[in-house]
Amino acid sequence: MSTTKVFDEIQKTNPSAIIELFSLQLDNSLHGATTIYRFHSGSNLNANGEIVWAGNSYLRFPVEVTGFAFQRGQLPRPKMKISNALGTMSAILLTVNQTTAGNDLTGSTVTRIRTMAKFLDAVNFSGNTNATADPTAEFKREIYVVDRKATENRDIVELELAQVWDLAGVRAPKRQCTRSIFPSIGTFN
Repeated sequence: MSTTKVFDEIQKTNPSAIIELFSLQLDNSLHGATTIYRFHSGSNLNANGEIVWAGNSYLRFPVEVTGFAFQRGQLPRPKMKISNALGTMSAILLTVNQTTAGNDLTGSTVTRIRTMAKFLDAVNFSGNTNATADPTAEFKREIYVVDRKATENRDIVELELAQVWDLAGVRAPKRQCTRSIFPSIGTFN
């Protein structure tokens, strides 16, 4: 991954557009498969709406993700709204729930990938040529885990995401450490 190129590009007077891509990867132990769904929220690059980045196809699919900002003392907990107009998300949820009832994609991994339009694969451009194509030129990837499904109706499916290392409610090492076990902890001279 090369962030230098994207930072150089974004500082130009007329930078290339930022392209935001998402991948949703299932967990075999929870969902019975390791399928990866790749999508983006839209682009005017080509007629069919497909973007190819680093050899992977990302389909145009209405998605809105908010809440990436870090707040004081809190990790971001983004919310992802995905269109369910064609019933695609409901079909994925039904398939996942056959393996683990009521799972609703909990534990699957969502990766946010941001790059610049000028670094996309050559197949995205007329004539299949792009001298500036670079599959390593991207911003730092943001990886989240689906914490829960918040909403599912015929229009949208809303998922609440959490940081991979967000351990709210988890106790390590699954037992309580007290002063009687570790008497030297908590004494200061």
